Amino acid sequence: MIELNKINGNTVLINCDLIEYVEETPDTVVTLTTGRKLIVKESRQEIKNLVKCYKQEIYHG
Repeated sequence: MIELNKINGNTVLINCDLIEYVEETPDTVVTLTTGRKLIVKESRQEIKNLVKCYKQEIYHG
């Protein structure tokens, strides 16, 4: 799971396997496979890096 900050200041943990796509409009909107959308403070690139780091931890210890 990755930790993201919602626009209202709340921190949430997201299962990155449920991320369908991320777009910047200009706010960053994360759309999950469930259809739920989250507006977060992190950029698209930051989310990409968080997912990469998480996957590396899981698969490479």
